[in-house]
Amino acid sequence: MKNNTMNIKQNSLKAWVLASRPKTLTGALIPVILGSALAYHDGVLNIAIVICCALFAGFMQIAANMINDLYDFQKGTDREDRLGPERACAQGWITPKAMRRGIAFVLCLASLAGLAALWLCWKNLPYQGIELLLTGLTCIIFAFLYTYGLSYWGFGDILVLVFFGLVPVCCTYYIQAHEITWPAILLGIISGISIDALLVINNYRDREQDRISGKRTLVVLLGEKFGLYHYLGIAIVTCWLSILLNYYIGSKLLYFQIITMIYLSLHIYTWLKMKQIYSGKALNRILGLTSMNMFIFALMLAIAIILS
Repeated sequence: MKNNTMNIKQNSLKAWVLASRPKTLTGALIPVILGSALAYHDGVLNIAIVICCALFAGFMQIAANMINDLYDFQKGTDREDRLGPERACAQGWITPKAMRRGIAFVLCLASLAGLAALWLCWKNLPYQGIELLLTGLTCIIFAFLYTYGLSYWGFGDILVLVFFGLVPVCCTYYIQAHEITWPAILLGIISGISIDALLVINNYRDREQDRISGKRTLVVLLGEKFGLYHYLGIAIVTCWLSILLNYYIGSKLLYFQIITMIYLSLHIYTWLKMKQIYSGKALNRILGLTSMNMFIFALMLAIAIILS
């Protein structure tokens, strides 16, 4: 077990905050922001439901982070050059037993938030909310399946597209509008692809250790150059889909074109930095820049949808 160099008391509140990895919560909130912006555009926004959706997404992200933390500790795949405040079990800040209880507790909070959202509108839903209950259960199941297997078989990017794109965006919109439209689906794809940049840079950084441990990410399977240009391609595809979204929602404004130019410029700048650093712990800076870029893009896109 690693030394507690930050002098954090075991199982303390500060340890739990660090274990939640608050910097990753942007990935959970972006789909809710985008789905809600479309709901506002279509005149069906419900603030109470939005808050419940945001809480569900946030708690699910925290639970997934904790599951990943615990699994990495049990499997012994934490590496010295990757250890940071988020690796609570490996650092000795949270015991594995406490982490298991924490995961159960956070999943209960996520379930309560999801049920609260359903309670606000269940009478108006086509199937009385059964479809959303099944979707929520699927999210919980795949939070475990991703860490305990699917990420080792090269399915990570697909799961990000589904569970950080299509599912949260469409569900956020559906629970307010009681239907799923093509713009909602397209916006879900945009969300998932843009957030996948975080997974790509993470897998790019860890490619050598993943190869040794048998984790078959796309970067391991297809090579370092693929990972590098996959990251660049994410922005190109995201920008193209954003212009297509502009057409679907019938906006004649130039906001979408301006947004794509800003996002593409930021992404290319980050990509050049990524290419220059190439490997090692320094790539953690690229993770931070990527998170900032996609959040700026999501906010600008949401504003453009609202103003359309």
